[in-house]
Amino acid sequence: MQFGFNLPNTGALVAPRVFARIAREGEALGYDYLTVTDHVVLPDTAEPGYPYSESGAFYSQDSAQRHEMLTLAAYLAAITSKLRIVLAVLVVPHRPAVLAAKMLATIDVLSDGRLTVGIGAGWLKAEFDAVVTTPFAERGAVTDEYVAAFRTLWTADTPKIDGRYVHYDGLVLAPKPVQHPHPPIWVGGESGPSLRRAARLGDAWYPIGSNNAHLLDTLPRYQAGVARLRQLTAAAGRDPNAVALTYRVKRYGDAVPPTASDGNRRLFSGSDADLVADIRALRDLGVIAIDFDFERPEADDIIAEMRSFRERVLAKV
Repeated sequence: MQFGFNLPNTGALVAPRVFARIAREGEALGYDYLTVTDHVVLPDTAEPGYPYSESGAFYSQDSAQRHEMLTLAAYLAAITSKLRIVLAVLVVPHRPAVLAAKMLATIDVLSDGRLTVGIGAGWLKAEFDAVVTTPFAERGAVTDEYVAAFRTLWTADTPKIDGRYVHYDGLVLAPKPVQHPHPPIWVGGESGPSLRRAARLGDAWYPIGSNNAHLLDTLPRYQAGVARLRQLTAAAGRDPNAVALTYRVKRYGDAVPPTASDGNRRLFSGSDADLVADIRALRDLGVIAIDFDFERPEADDIIAEMRSFRERVLAKV
């Protein structure tokens, strides 16, 4: 099992010396990957609407101050040597398909094959209205077609697609990604459409357990989600186990209420021993990677918790 950490990218933590230090410390501590998130512009974040917290507010302070994901990923590729760079997740409709495919291929080459492309359709309409040219209501269909376009551009010598949103014939995209046949695609999201997308297109399913509308915050809920994924994958004509399992943890320990709305214990609540047991339980279900958000106001506190968590929890798995 691999373990990752979210690289903070908001507020004072956007300073290059700060996030570069956190990334390098994470690499030195032996984490397998880091994650970066994707927002281009944000509305007033005082208005609730974030799907992954109980309050509907962003966890971060000053969330609107952040770097663009793919530019940051390219920078991180240059200052690290071993960490995988996981996009968590790329909001696929944010960028035109051909341009995004080229940028992603470039990052994979510059990182010597260390890119994982987490993908999602997005949820924030105000951001879509400012950034995206395709309709918000069609974001799922746009995402599916763009991802298909990525794969074609990354693998075909003379790619061609004639879709509703993407049209090209005989373009040359070179150099191709280092990874073959292409960088892994981890499909984020917890809803029915997200599960179907993972079943059809994904190399892995990459949910967050705390989505208030589609909770996967207890072992029975997550097991039910995995069972549904396997059914949908078989229905899509693939091996039921073709889609790997990965999982994102936004908060843990005392920051998580102990009991979920289904009456079961919430995953990653409680003591360090509880966290170790949860990781082992997910590993037994086939989960191959879990990442954690260690965000604190100061870089020193983030690094201290990354080090402590690795010793207290991950070393005992």
